Amino acid sequence: MAIIEVNNLNLGFECECGLRQALFDVSFRLEKGKMHALVGESGCGKTISAMSILKLLPKTAKILSGQIYYDDKDILNLPQRELQKLRGAKIALIPQDPMTSLNPLYTIGDQLLEVIKIHQGLQGAEAYKKAVEALEMVQIPCADERMKSYPHEFSGGMKQRAIIAMALACKAEILIADEPTTALDVTIQAQIMNLLNDIKTRMNTAILLITHDLALVSENADYVSVMYAGRIVESAKADEFFKHPKHPYTLALLRSLPSKRGEKLLAISGQPPSIQQAISGCRFHPRCDKCMDICIKQLPESYEVGREHFCVCFLHK
Repeated sequence: MAIIEVNNLNLGFECECGLRQALFDVSFRLEKGKMHALVGESGCGKTISAMSILKLLPKTAKILSGQIYYDDKDILNLPQRELQKLRGAKIALIPQDPMTSLNPLYTIGDQLLEVIKIHQGLQGAEAYKKAVEALEMVQIPCADERMKSYPHEFSGGMKQRAIIAMALACKAEILIADEPTTALDVTIQAQIMNLLNDIKTRMNTAILLITHDLALVSENADYVSVMYAGRIVESAKADEFFKHPKHPYTLALLRSLPSKRGEKLLAISGQPPSIQQAISGCRFHPRCDKCMDICIKQLPESYEVGREHFCVCFLHK
């Protein structure tokens, strides 16, 4: 069952040279108890798509069209007061950099208690008990004692756990995890992903994982959507996606992953287009080794290539 449904989201940015479109008909669903990975190179539109769900966008951003449904309401049309009730309480963000996401002047406990007070209206001993329970849920040892610690006394992994605890303290139904393991070493990365999977299963939470790491996706995601230059070019259940990838960009990404020792990595030629570049037809065609004449002239539609498997490419028309 979909708890969030993003339909044909189009978004642009006001620049000195006018409005430049950054997202093109972006559509995906988040389901309870499932992890949906949004994958692609830096600058492809992953984070801005996710931030649109929270409607936390730069002043220069302008939503051109589309809908984002939560609980049968279009988030994009909600008044500010209702949006503030959703943020943190129902939809929580796990930001990319745990090092700078906590206020260094306040203890971990103070910051947890503030979140609980704002979103649950609890105070005193009841709020304190909730905060300690949240730290215990994310496996921070000596949680009661750690309430008194400042962020600089936590490691990177523990900071990330504290941020996840804030989401759990409010019983958020949806977690947006923006590159949650980027600043962490490999061992801690695995611990954080195990924690997110445990939360997904135990609390029936919907998780949107934003990442460029396909290895991470293969081990954890239930669904995958691949973005390129502001457009989702392929989406499928994770098993189907890795067994039967279809889009030339997806195939190129998978070929660029390390496989056997000594084998040369196959890089994708060229660079992704900037927001300033006007490209006719398929936005991947300048870098595509399967480019046809029609790809240059016309934009492909989304074609169903398998059960719940969609690909935006004329090769699969």
